Formats: sequence, structure tokens, C-alpha cells
Amino acid sequence: MAGERDVAGGNGVWGRGWRGPLSGLLDLFFPPLCHQCRGFIPHAGRVHVCPACLATSRPVEPPLCTICGVPFPAPAGIDHPCGPCLTTPPPFAAARAAFLYEGAIRDLIHRFKYDGAVQVRRPLALLMADRLAPLAAEKAPDLLVPVPLHVRRLRQRGFNQAVLLGALLSREWQIPLGRRALRRIRWTEPQVNLAAKERLANVRGAFAVTDRARVEGKRVMLVDDVLTTGSTLAECSRVLLRAGAAEVCAVTIARVAWD
Repeated sequence: MAGERDVAGGNGVWGRGWRGPLSGLLDLFFPPLCHQCRGFIPHAGRVHVCPACLATSRPVEPPLCTICGVPFPAPAGIDHPCGPCLTTPPPFAAARAAFLYEGAIRDLIHRFKYDGAVQVRRPLALLMADRLAPLAAEKAPDLLVPVPLHVRRLRQRGFNQAVLLGALLSREWQIPLGRRALRRIRWTEPQVNLAAKERLANVRGAFAVTDRARVEGKRVMLVDDVLTTGSTLAECSRVLLRAGAAEVCAVTIARVAWD
């Protein structure tokens, strides 16, 4: 399928990868196209989003909060906890996003979640795996846990985007995936239309651990698509910690930067 072919042996997500004698012929019949602009990408590597499109989204770079991962506006400085994390520490040990929620990354996430373009899970997950590998190495999680959807939402959408992302991260990082370690036991309104305090109330009591033995004593890494206020990740973390998880951290494709 155009835009989806693997190139084995690549050097990172932008690696040229294997360029055997059949490579040019494959490019002729199955040209690697950018998932965003549909332009041809020579030497595409594994992530089929062209550099021009990717440049429309800023990666999350230091200096940033060592807990929630929000980037600070100053172009230089050291990482340190932000004010809100100091005054009201979240239950998770760390949360990191690969990009800010803007440009091509935002558009790809929208197509993935709301238009059923499940093929874009691959570039999104590979970009996550590459940019967030340092956190995975630092935290050394025993288990990846996707943020669950309510069964009603799952039927509407047909898939859980966090599970699809988590499956690819599991393969890239060689960390087991607990697809059903958490479940959503209460229907919640979409967080996107709610204020910060309303988001906290909306997800309170919405999650449960399905198998305590699966998470007890484990270092757990939550997987989701977008971090806005962190209320969903915080509630999932509380539930996991109450079930005996040793530590919880979280990764997302993108995050909304604070004003």
C-alpha cells in the first residue's frame, strides 16, 4: 500500500534503510507518499511524512517541566518542575509528548481518530517511539497500558487509537502491552469541550483495573494520543497506583501547550 511499506534496516525514523536492487522498482509501482500532502518522498525511511509537512509541527523540546512535560517559553534553561506540578503534584511520575498539538501532527491525529484513517497510526507511533525513547529508557516500564475507551465510544469509532499506537510502541520498544489492563466503567462526555475543572470531575471514577495481579508492583507507562490538561492520565494513574502499580508515567503523540 502506498505510504505504508516498511524499509528494513533503517537508521532511525529518517534512515534511508535497505536500498536493494528491487527498491527502485518498488518505488515505481508503490511510491512512498507523504501521509499529509501525498507528495513523493525519496528515501522515505519508515516514517512517511515529508520533512516540509513535519516542519509545521514543533517537537516538544527542553526546557520543560520534569513532571508534566509542558515546555517553557524561554528558549534556554534547565528542566525543572512547573508551578502547578509543585503546588499540586499529579499522581504520574512523568508525562511526555513528542510534539505540540499543531500543524501536520494535529491534522494526522484528527484523521486518525475521527476519519478512520488507521493507516496514519504507523507514522505517528514511529515518531513517538523515536522522540520518546529516552523516557522509555529512563523509566524502564514493565508494561504499556493504553487509555481505554468506553464500549459505547469504541462501537462508534470502531477502534481505540491508544491501543493501535500502543501495539506499535510495544514492538518498537520491546515492552509488553496490557491491552485490557484498564477499562472505562463509566461513560464520560468528550473532554475537548470541557474546562479544566470540569475535565477532572468528568473522568473521576471512570476507570478500573481489570486484573490487579497484572499491574501490582509494575512500572506502568500509559499511552494516549493527546495531553491537554492531563486529567485523564491523572485519573488512570490514580487507579493504577491504588491497584499496586509501583510507578506510572505517560506518553502521547502531542500535547496542548499552556498560554
